[in-house]
This record gives sequence, C-alpha cells and structure tokens, in this order.
Amino acid sequence: MTVAARLLLPVIALLLAGCAPDQTPSTAEADCTPGALPTLAPGTLTIGTDEPVFPPWYVDNDPTTGEGFEAAVAYAIAQELGYPKDKVTWTRVPFNAAIQPGPKTYDLNLTEFSITEERRQAVDFSTPYYDVKQAVITLTTSPAAAVTDIAGLKPLRLGAQVGTTSLAAINDQIVPTTPAAVFNTNDDAKLALTNGQIDALVVDLPTAFYITGAELDNGKIVGQLPLAGGTPEQFGAVLDKGSPLTPCVSDAVDTLRAAGTLAALEQQWLASTGSAPELK
Repeated sequence: MTVAARLLLPVIALLLAGCAPDQTPSTAEADCTPGALPTLAPGTLTIGTDEPVFPPWYVDNDPTTGEGFEAAVAYAIAQELGYPKDKVTWTRVPFNAAIQPGPKTYDLNLTEFSITEERRQAVDFSTPYYDVKQAVITLTTSPAAAVTDIAGLKPLRLGAQVGTTSLAAINDQIVPTTPAAVFNTNDDAKLALTNGQIDALVVDLPTAFYITGAELDNGKIVGQLPLAGGTPEQFGAVLDKGSPLTPCVSDAVDTLRAAGTLAALEQQWLASTGSAPELK
C-alpha cells in the first residue's frame, strides 16, 4: 500500500461513519435507572413547552399544575422515569425553535409536536402518546362558515402557526390559491381571524373545540381534514437528536399506554371536545 493510500484510510473511515444510518439505542441498551438518567440538571428532569400554551393541553398557561392533557402526560412520564413532581422543572421554548437542530434547553418537550420524518432529521421523538386530526375554524360571519368541502376552502385566506403540521395541512391538503398566512403563535392567528385578515385558521381538533367554545364569541368549526395519506397524525415528546433519554422516555410512554393511563388522561381532558364533520 502506498503512503498516499495509508493517509487516505482515516478519511475514508470518517466518511463511512458519517454515512452510517442514524441509530437510537434500544431500551435494552439504555440505562433507564429511575431518577438517575443523564439529564441536563443532575437529579432533575427539565420539560419544555411553548409560551403561551392553551387548554385542553395546559390550563391557565401554567404547566406546573399538571392540569391539561399534555401537562398530565408530562408528569406521568416523569413519574415513570423516577422523577416525582418536585424533581421536575419547566422551561419555555418557542414552538419552531424547539424542533430546530442543535443542543436543547430541555430533556423532553411536549407541545403538540406531530411526529414527521422531516423533523426526525433534527430531533428525536418518543413513541406517540396521542393521535390527532387537523381542523378548520372560522367565525360565523366569515365566508368560510358556509364551506362544506376542501374545494370550498381553496379560494379563501387561510392561516396557521409557523412550523406546525397545521400549516403543512394547508399547503399539502387544501392547497389554497392564496399562500397561507403564517403566525408566530395561535394567539396572533386568532387575532388575525377576528380582525378579518384571514378567513379561517387551521389547528388540531381539540384546540379547535377550545378556541371556538371558549375564546371566540362567534366561532365555528368548519370541519376536520381527512388523514394525510390515510395514516394517523401522532404527537410525540421531542428530545435532542441522539439523546440517551429517548429509549427511556419511549419505554415510559409505552408503559403508560399499556396501563391505560394515557386513555384515562385522554378521557379526562379531551373527551369533552366532541367531534366535527370531515371535509372531503
């Protein structure tokens, strides 16, 4: 072997390593000792969420109470991992920033994050804890109020929060003639709706019921969108890419599902939201 070839060997090895498929360690390979995980702050589990957050996911914009579906799920996961409530701290991270590449300020984050392959390139996801659909909401005074199918939505001015699958649903499923309006938060989007800047807003179905029932005097759910590609959209906890906590968090979610805990929390916090007609 020539000297040049020997010098190239380390380079080739590095390139091959960089091309190797991403692999998350299985639960069997991870050390999930209760309360002893390699968390950001030793002995404490740091959970992230957006600012602000809304019912039925969180109540009164205060995740520390454990009230609301995701707040309750977060504390249930923490308990399974060996972190009681007094060993859990919360941090606020804007929705879109939470799923960007780079080191995280949280150990896990629950903010209605739908699991997508695109997002998997930048972050890890736990196994899913909730199946969800997207819905279109409007005001009874809006032209969107009379719409009964997806075709009727196309010429309207639609909006959604930046970085969400609600925005993706507008672009991929509705495909409006006017580009969707993008907002930093759902609060901004609701204001645009009430001001007449947009005709309708796309959010997940439980949020749609809350907004139209509690936050808009003349709100209306136009309907829910069909499953994209026929597969359910699912929420998962977000973790740093390659986090050693990912298999442990997934195991905790799976345990909660098998024990019926997730179903009980869904019944407690989401069952009252109801259903909506499906737009074809």
